[in-house]
Amino acid sequence: MTWVEAIVLGIVQGLTEFLPVSSSGHLRITSAIFFGRDAGASFTAVTQLGTEAAVLIYFFKDIWRIVRTWFLGLVDRSVRSSLDYRMGWYVIIGTIPIGVFGLLFKDQIRTAGRNLWLISFTLIFFALVLAFAEYWGRQTRTLENFRMRDGVVMGFAQAMALIPGVSRSGGTLTFGLLLNLTRETAARYSFLLAIPAVVLSGVFSIPDVFEPSAPGTAAPSVAQMVIATVIAFAIGYAAIAWLLRYVAHHTLYLFVLYRVALGTLVLCLLLTGTISAT
Repeated sequence: MTWVEAIVLGIVQGLTEFLPVSSSGHLRITSAIFFGRDAGASFTAVTQLGTEAAVLIYFFKDIWRIVRTWFLGLVDRSVRSSLDYRMGWYVIIGTIPIGVFGLLFKDQIRTAGRNLWLISFTLIFFALVLAFAEYWGRQTRTLENFRMRDGVVMGFAQAMALIPGVSRSGGTLTFGLLLNLTRETAARYSFLLAIPAVVLSGVFSIPDVFEPSAPGTAAPSVAQMVIATVIAFAIGYAAIAWLLRYVAHHTLYLFVLYRVALGTLVLCLLLTGTISAT
């Protein structure tokens, strides 16, 4: 991997991780168009450690309060009715689907799941699902109304993001809206829900990123991997603040149009033979 490649992909990861546009899909597309190869699923997973570090810092007070209350609630019944205690369980239970499916389909995610035909299709299809959710969802429920059912449904939605092009935040936002949650509520839970899965995936992917098994995958050096992750952290932190402000006052149709346009562009490039699907 070249330094330009590592820096560009770090920027792309930071810009797209929290937007409902699929960071893994963008990394795959960017690699194919500008560098003629695939950086690999492990590279994506490790750079996500940078963006999740941004989440940990941005939501530190909330995370600390939830963790502290959850542990306290294990021995003190009086706090078990609190939102923070329940939110701890919502995140734990909501993380199970992506953990199970990630282990079951690990090989497919790293190979067939990175096919650009599939990514272009999922970009467009789930853009239409997101548009329907934005139109249909009543957005009347806040975090105070959040229930275990919501956590489980959004947990399965997060698991769909194992397929590049679906989008972790896009899937959880979509199903959050279908559950009549406000955009800001769905986004906040999405940020919290991603922490366990992304951190564990990134840590376990560190050995693979330097010795990728997939043919044609670019292997970064340790220094390149560190710089790409740091860049993703810095840009991702700014992206969190921007997205929370944006969804509080705007619809998600902008991202719908962008996803359809990008998916269509990739299809055109594939049909003309400009880029290869694998």
